[in-house]
Amino acid sequence: MTEATFTFRVDEELKAAFTEAAKAQDQTSAQLLRKFMRDYVMQQQEAADYDVWFRRKVKTAIDSADAGNLLSGDDVEAEFAALREEARKSSTQ
Repeated sequence: MTEATFTFRVDEELKAAFTEAAKAQDQTSAQLLRKFMRDYVMQQQEAADYDVWFRRKVKTAIDSADAGNLLSGDDVEAEFAALREEARKSSTQ
């Protein structure tokens, strides 16, 4: 892995407080910043992956609905009423 230098400006008080907080965790500021950067990149990748998955699921559902694979609200309510009744019976036994 090749390394690069990342330079940015930060308020001196913030830098000093961050350095002290890092020392309290037995780490350097650079170690913490690298960890924060890796975590941020991972979070962004996970969010992008989730977005792709979600859009795929929505497209599948829309295609299914367009093909006529639908249940009425009454049918759904009846199905879940039966499930609730079944759960009530099994919880009283």
